[in-house]
Amino acid sequence: MDTDLPESAILPLIEEHTGSVNAIRRTERGFSSDLTAVVDCDRGPFFVKAMRNRPGGRRDSLSRERRINAHLGHISPPLLWDVEAEDWLVLGFDVIDGRSADFAPESPDLALVVDAIGEIGRLSLPRIAQDWCETRWDRFTADSSEAEWFRGDSLLHTDINPSNLIVVKRRVWAVDWAWPTRGAGFIDPALLVLQLIAAGHTPGDAEKWAERLPAWRTAVPQAINAFAAANLRMYRAAVDRKPDVDWLKAMVDACRAWTEHRSVTPE
Repeated sequence: MDTDLPESAILPLIEEHTGSVNAIRRTERGFSSDLTAVVDCDRGPFFVKAMRNRPGGRRDSLSRERRINAHLGHISPPLLWDVEAEDWLVLGFDVIDGRSADFAPESPDLALVVDAIGEIGRLSLPRIAQDWCETRWDRFTADSSEAEWFRGDSLLHTDINPSNLIVVKRRVWAVDWAWPTRGAGFIDPALLVLQLIAAGHTPGDAEKWAERLPAWRTAVPQAINAFAAANLRMYRAAVDRKPDVDWLKAMVDACRAWTEHRSVTPE
C-alpha cells in the first residue's frame, strides 16, 4: 500500500479497534473527507471516515459528527469507535448495506424519506448543539431581519439529499451528519422540497410531501419564501464560482422554479 495514501496513515491508528485488516475499500461518495471507506477486518466490517487533524471547517465538521452521533437515536448508524491522533481524526461506524434514496416522482421511497425527516424533526436538541446556530444562509438573505426566520431550537441535518438518505428494505437511515446545526424546524423539510424539485417534481407536488411534516405546516410562509430566495442567491453565487459544474446549474433551475411558484422575486 502506498505510504502516502490515507489508508496507510490510518492503519496503525485503527488496528486496536479493527484487529487485522484485510482490505480498505474506498466508497464512491464522501468528498468532504480525506478518506471514506469500508474496512474489512477481523472485528468488522466498519465504515470509516478520516480527516487530517488540521484546524478548519472540514476537520471541524467531522468533530461535530463524532459529538452528535450519540444523540441521533436510531435514525443514523452508530459510531462504534473513534481515534484522534496528532495527524488524523478517524471515525468508525456500523456498516449500512443499502442504496441512495430515489427522489423521483412516483418513487416508492418518498414516503419513507418523509418519515425519516419527520424522525429527525422529533429529535431533541442536545446541550452540545446549543451554540451551533445555523447561519450559512444569512449572507444570502435580503436583510438581517430575514435571517431571523432561520433561527430556532430544532436539531437540523442541513444536507438533505438522496445520497445522505440510505434505504435498507423499508427503512431509511440519515447519514453524513457533517454539519448539524440549531435552527428553524422547517429548514430540513424545505431542503427536501428543493431536492424533490431538482429530481423532477413540480414545486406544488414537492410541497405536498413537505406538508406531511409538522415543522413545515407550522412555518410562517414568509420564512419559507425568504429561505427559497436565499437558496437561489446561494446557488447562483456557486455557479459564478464554478460555471462548469452541472449539478450546481440544476440546483439554480430548481431554486428558480420554487421561487416562481411561491411568487418570490429575488433581486
